[in-house]
This record gives sequence, C-alpha cells and structure tokens, in this order.
Amino acid sequence: MSLTLIIILAVIAALIGLITFSYFKMKNVKPVETSKKIIAINNKNFKLALRKKIILIDFWAPWCGPCKMVAPILNDIAETQDDITIGKVNVDNNQALASKYKIRSIPTLLIFKDGVEAGRIVGVKTKKAILKEVYAVVSN
Repeated sequence: MSLTLIIILAVIAALIGLITFSYFKMKNVKPVETSKKIIAINNKNFKLALRKKIILIDFWAPWCGPCKMVAPILNDIAETQDDITIGKVNVDNNQALASKYKIRSIPTLLIFKDGVEAGRIVGVKTKKAILKEVYAVVSN
C-alpha cells in the first residue's frame, strides 16, 4: 500500500511540475512581430474591413499566452494566402467589438464572408486546421 501511495504522489508531483513549467513557458513567450499584411482593426475601421470578400479576424490581447502562439500562424497565413485578409482586434482596447460579437475567450478567430460572420474558431489551432475551417466556410 505504501508503494501505491508513493507512486500516486510521484505522479501528482510530476503533473504539478509540468503545469508550472508550461505556465512559465507560455508567460515568457516573446511577442511576434505582426506581418505588414495584417490589418489592425478597431471600432472606427471595423465596418470598412468587413468590405473584404473573406476576412479572418483575430480577437486577442497582449497578455494572452495562447494568442502569442497563434500570432506566427496568422502571420504565415497572411503572407501565403492572398485570397484571405487577416485582421486583429485587441480586446483590451476594443471592448465594444468584443462584446458585440460575444467573445468569451481568446484567441477567437471570426470568419467573415461578404461582411457576414460565417464561422468561428476558438483557441489555438494549427495552420492546416484554420485554413480547412476557412475554406469550408467559404465554399458554402
């Protein structure tokens, strides 16, 4: 019985160590330089941005670790996919937009087709998964 207890405590200690390591790793992720092809969107230019045929809008915050993980993926999409426009909304500075679109967690990516919300991606996803979702929405 004592061996079982020791194993359980060792597993718990390992999990706590892994969680702590992951927390500090995400907290210390350096911000990624935003691609020049990504539009900074705010309350004033939001309607103008929606005039694009297909736009993927990232609702993010500078303090958000997962948002920092999505940033290089969005930069890559912006640089390689000419048919998709990428925009970013800082939820700290544009709370009215975040509230209007019911953003409850970040990062949240909204897919707009011809000015209408056509899809939503919540959380960190791979480039392949994001593009699959965008093109699935666009093809409908």
